[in-house]
Order: sequence, then C-alpha cells, then structure tokens
Amino acid sequence: MITLLLYPFVQNAFLAGTLVAVIAAFVGYFLLARGLTFAGHALSQMGFAGAAGALVLGIDPVFGLLFFTVTSGIAIGYLGKQLRERDITIGILMVFVLGLGSLFLSLYNGYAQRAYSILFGTILGITRFDVLITCLFCLITFTALLVMYRPLLFSSFDPEVAQARGVPVRLLAILFLILVAITVSVAVQVVGVLLIFTLLVGPPATAIRIVHSPSRAILLAIILGVLYTWLGIFFALTSTIPVSFYIAALSFGIYVPIRLYTNQYGKRGKK
Repeated sequence: MITLLLYPFVQNAFLAGTLVAVIAAFVGYFLLARGLTFAGHALSQMGFAGAAGALVLGIDPVFGLLFFTVTSGIAIGYLGKQLRERDITIGILMVFVLGLGSLFLSLYNGYAQRAYSILFGTILGITRFDVLITCLFCLITFTALLVMYRPLLFSSFDPEVAQARGVPVRLLAILFLILVAITVSVAVQVVGVLLIFTLLVGPPATAIRIVHSPSRAILLAIILGVLYTWLGIFFALTSTIPVSFYIAALSFGIYVPIRLYTNQYGKRGKK
C-alpha cells in the first residue's frame, strides 16, 4: 500500500476524495436538518443533464454540472417556499431537465465511457488539475458554510421564529441550495450522480444517530465520510470493483446497525 501511495493518480484520488468527503458531510448535515434530501437527489440528476450538455459542446463536464445544478438550486429555493410547494417545483424541474439530458445524450457521438464516468465516478482517473478545481470549490463552500453557520442552523430548526427575528430565511435557503449544487458538482467525480447520496446523506445520517450536538454531529460525519472514502479507495486499488461500490457499502453497512440499535434502545448515548 505504501508503494501505491507513490503513484500520482493514487495521491490525486486520496486528496480529491478527502476534500469531497469533508464538504459533503458538512453540507449533508444541513441537508438532513432542512428536510432537503429529495432536493439533493434531484440536483444530482439535473447535474447529469448539464454534464451531458457539456460533453456535446466539447467542454469539461464539471462546468456543465455546475451550471445546471446551481441554476436549478436557485430556482428551487426561489419558487418552493413551503414543503409541498417545493417538492412540486423540484419534480417539475427534474422532469424537464432529465428530458434535456436525454436529448443531449442522443446528440453526443463520443465515447460512452465519458457518460458512464459521470454516472458512477472516476476517482482513480482524477488529474492534479481536477484536484485543484475540487480544492477551490470546496474551500469556497466550506468558508460560506462557516459564515452562514449560526443563521443557517437557526432557520433549519425553527424557520418561523428565525424569520420573526429578522433572519433572511428565503435568501439563506437559496444560498444553501447553491452550496449543495456546488457540492454535488465536485462529488460527482468521486461517486457519480447515481451514488451522490452515499457521501451527502450516509455519514451525517449516521452521525445524528450517535450525537445530538450539531457541531459534534458535523465533525463525526466528516470523520465517517473521510474514513469511508479512504477505505473505498484502498479496497478498489486491491480489486477490480469500483470505489463507489465500497463507499456505498461501508456507508450502508455502518448506518443500518446503528439505526437498528438506536431504534430499539433509544438515543440515550447522545450527548
């Protein structure tokens, strides 16, 4: 394993995977707290359409992903205020954008491997330039979350009181969905659009079952996300099975027993 770490592509995989795992866990906590898991799933599907469009135009798929997810995130945040209203907006947008994705794929005449990599991720094929782009977007997202942390936390758990206290709830919702869109765009390189929930939802969902404090839950989610990613890369290097499968299996395999345990014995272990 030490010998493998000397290869640049392995170093790039660990660097990008770590960055994505950290930011996905941080964003994922608020995604669960705000009841936006459907929105996160929808943005990943919409992002695939953007990536397919970028392939048709001959540009980097990440930029197409970023454009479509950010635009869709703004639309969801602006049009969907109430839960039912938001879900309808997400559903209509997703149907339209997926239709565009189907059109773009029919127009794409390149290698099918590029479209496949968008669906399932290609972390072991990430270049140093990809790592730098990932680092830039993760830094922007992480900084924004730190700045928004207190009002975002307040509006996530008690939006009515937060609005009455003068917190810009609608603006925070839009800004947060933009951050989700950025996270989805950079995480696609690791696990692909079909398994984006692996890092966005798995680690924070497990963490909130163990600890009650938001800051501790976020920290634990980050630790779990990084652990899943590192182990996934390690297992993939010693087999022919994709990294995304191992990350998904670890996330599921750890969440289920913890969920069953806390359901049966309550959350007495929370602090």
